[in-house]
Amino acid sequence: MLRHNAARELAEETGIDTPPQDLALWTVTRGTTGNIGVHFTAPPRPAAFIRERFAALLASAAVTAQEPELDKIALLERPADLESLPGPHTDYLTPIIDRYLQATS
Repeated sequence: MLRHNAARELAEETGIDTPPQDLALWTVTRGTTGNIGVHFTAPPRPAAFIRERFAALLASAAVTAQEPELDKIALLERPADLESLPGPHTDYLTPIIDRYLQATS
């Protein structure tokens, strides 16, 4: 069930359709306020593809006068890149980015 929800959220937030069976449970986090994050990994995709799908999602939302859940996407190369992004971030985002980058390098 969680994998199906993650696939739906991925499509809703990025425009990238991924079959639930292609997602792998990666880690579960708990923030300082008690919020829980269940994180999955998806098959790797080129940055251009991710940006293209996200742009198509925004264009589709504009045509239907819907407010997209996200209005920008950022692809980070290191945890320090998060500091340059505006807006609030969940407290477990920096450790998640750091852990992911260490696991994939």
